[in-house]
Amino acid sequence: QVQLVESGGGLVQAGGSLRLSCAASGRTFSRYHMGWFRQAPGKERELVAAISSGGSTNYADSVKGRFTISRDNAKNTVYLQMNSLKSEDTAVYYCAADDLWYLPTKAEEYDYWGQGTQVTVSS
Repeated sequence: QVQLVESGGGLVQAGGSLRLSCAASGRTFSRYHMGWFRQAPGKERELVAAISSGGSTNYADSVKGRFTISRDNAKNTVYLQMNSLKSEDTAVYYCAADDLWYLPTKAEEYDYWGQGTQVTVSS
């Protein structure tokens, strides 16, 4: 069982930066793959970035070169550094965790979710 709590969302101007954090409970955080997803109004939840238990990463094409996912197993935390933000990045951002044998990239593959944090980019 993993409980996830996101923080770091807010309002930022286009071109600005934000860093999201997701703190996980439990003593086995290091074995979980972690993902950041986002959902804009009227749209499906989509993968932003994922990081495996071993540190491999996967990014959506729309954020490559702008966003960076990382994890600190000592702090049970995963981060999403978001630079060069655009208005189309506006969404609720969710942290997710799972311990499949492969790095999952679809929302339905993740069992554990945080409550979400709003990111709003003004143009």
